[in-house]
Amino acid sequence: MTEKILIIEDEDKIARFIELELSHEGYDVSKENNGRTGLEAAESGRFDLILLDIMLPELNGLEVLRRLRRSSDIPVIMLTARDAVNDKVSGLDMGADDYITKPFAIEELLARIRVALKRNRSADRSSSVLTAGKLTLDKDAHTVTYDGQTVDLTNREFLLLETLMENRSIVLSRDTLLEKVWGYDYMGETNVVDVYIYYLRNKIDDRFGEKIIETVRSVGYVIK
Repeated sequence: MTEKILIIEDEDKIARFIELELSHEGYDVSKENNGRTGLEAAESGRFDLILLDIMLPELNGLEVLRRLRRSSDIPVIMLTARDAVNDKVSGLDMGADDYITKPFAIEELLARIRVALKRNRSADRSSSVLTAGKLTLDKDAHTVTYDGQTVDLTNREFLLLETLMENRSIVLSRDTLLEKVWGYDYMGETNVVDVYIYYLRNKIDDRFGEKIIETVRSVGYVIK
């Protein structure tokens, strides 16, 4: 199956050059020239890898990456003319898989793409399955079970539970959960986290008689 790569780059000559080289290598290539449309395309789930520039109109590359990482672990290679250490660290800390500075040799970019795709292909599917005692969450199948019994959750409840399970034994503050689950730009009620924790406890803890989600007073919530 042909692997699909999305280029998010506002410099037309660079984007076209990369597109031609990748197409010659047999990849299916798409392009976007600004951060907002690039994020929309990236979130479609149609791509195997993203080449992402930092200096983009509408949304810069770091913000695109931050938002994308809320819901996707697709490989991302940052492309930028900025070579400051802080930029590289910021990109990697936000979840970039690799970083290459312009100007670059196309052979090096192709090699980095092959490595990122190979790493992604070889990732064990079990990484999509999270467990906490008898509780199991399958990110790919979007299902939750407790001791084999199905737990029906809304999308928001699922994302909240997934975030807690991905950070087992780590206490997450309400602000952290609010940003990860509802997004940085959320402007609604600040007690929404507590409300959804109540929903989860009603569907899991109360139903099955086991305390899964613990409250750490004045700090937040944790699954141990």
